[in-house]
Amino acid sequence: MKSKLLVVLLVLIPCFANGQKPTTFEGMDASQLPKPEFDVDPNGAIGTKQYLEWVNPYVQAFDKVTFLPLWSAPISAGDIWLKNGIQNCNIAGDGVVLFDRLASRWVIGGHNSISIAGPYYYCIAVSSTDDLSSPTLVWYTYQFLLNTGVNSQNNPYFPDWPKIAAWADAYYLSFDLLDPNKKYMDIGIEACAMDRTNILNHATASPMQCFSDPNPIPLNGTPYLRHSLIPADVEGTTAPPVGRNEFFVSIQNPRLDGKTTTSTALNLWAFHVDWAIPKNSTFTNSPLTVKSFTPGCYTPAKPTTTVCVPEPALNTHGHHYIIDSVGDRLMPRLSYRNFGTYESLLTSHTVRVGAALNLQTAVRWYELRATGGATPAIYQSGNVDPDIKLYRFMPSIAQDHKGNAAVGYSISSPTVHPGIRESSWSLQVKPKPVEVNLQHGSGDVEDSMLWGDYTSMTVDPVDDCTFWYVNNYLQANEVGGAINWDTRIAKFALASCTGK
Repeated sequence: MKSKLLVVLLVLIPCFANGQKPTTFEGMDASQLPKPEFDVDPNGAIGTKQYLEWVNPYVQAFDKVTFLPLWSAPISAGDIWLKNGIQNCNIAGDGVVLFDRLASRWVIGGHNSISIAGPYYYCIAVSSTDDLSSPTLVWYTYQFLLNTGVNSQNNPYFPDWPKIAAWADAYYLSFDLLDPNKKYMDIGIEACAMDRTNILNHATASPMQCFSDPNPIPLNGTPYLRHSLIPADVEGTTAPPVGRNEFFVSIQNPRLDGKTTTSTALNLWAFHVDWAIPKNSTFTNSPLTVKSFTPGCYTPAKPTTTVCVPEPALNTHGHHYIIDSVGDRLMPRLSYRNFGTYESLLTSHTVRVGAALNLQTAVRWYELRATGGATPAIYQSGNVDPDIKLYRFMPSIAQDHKGNAAVGYSISSPTVHPGIRESSWSLQVKPKPVEVNLQHGSGDVEDSMLWGDYTSMTVDPVDDCTFWYVNNYLQANEVGGAINWDTRIAKFALASCTGK
């Protein structure tokens, strides 16, 4: 009896030491939406009074105390622009929600629906207040025509996987360029700066400043291996140093030679914007050397296919249904904090940790640091892989004002339905991450390989300690073309984080 009690205590001690007491509540579910999509893309942000969630292509706000939905039903995101007379923002997916902590405003962004003929617009909406329940709430809406280039068939490249972030001098945007005539192959990227100052003032915004890689955008692109840039998004209320460049990170995938499965590099991109003299703006890339990794689900035979995460359900051939790990890229966010004596940036992605034919995946995280205005460099990194049973994938990471990191992610295995977990640890003391379950899944996807493309971890701007995380799961199997996913929002804080 004593030995059993000791085992229980040893298991629980890390949770006690971490002081986590997760609270979770239901976010938007497919049953609430007129036209839900297979690709959920759940993300959101915590503000001063509400949590704002996105699932394709709808938004809903929740009171941060009662967790009750603010609106009687989720709002179709495109309606926000349509109500202001903007016709080109029929957003169908890939939306992102931010809370601009430096301005205490809400930000929603996304591109218009896919069309092989284009043209493509990026649409951004910024709230007039931090309170989404305010009767005076107004959305300042803008549309920016994207120059995505064209292929040799004169079809525009599709601006996929757009990500935005709030910085002091601009809202920054990145997106991939996909060739519709080559099965939507990645052929390059664009990074852009939007006029945050005038957008916040509801004034006429200066033209968006953009850079591409390759430059110029090619007519016949080849596979691009450092795609899906993530711009740094300010956490906390301490702005970057005056004049500080915005930074982006991206993966460096293994070279395409039919045999290489590993990489030892990421990419750091620095964007300097000059609104007064645009020709002085610059966008530069430098490699970051990291511990060797194999992207999640990566195989040389199908380098662009990252589908390998198993679920318990079996298909007619007796094989487990599998879903996409989205292991070919870093995952948002690139969480930035200015601690005064140093700047810290966190990001994460899915890596392969299994041996031989075992494709098991885990979470790899990185912290970049910089002092005195220097270029950020890799300071530390690690894996979240506490066992050899579960696949961990699609992470999102952030840190509180005491330097504690928390990463949320999906889990699945041949015996465990897809669910939601998080791990947290101190970046200063560097103990082993403590994993906590946030939501057990009860069903599998059988009619799609899609599980969503990203999730979102953010930190409460009021106490600067409480983490808020959103992800999706299933209460029952999704079969026969049905769409019945659910989302769950979690909040938790570490005992070591006190005072702001």
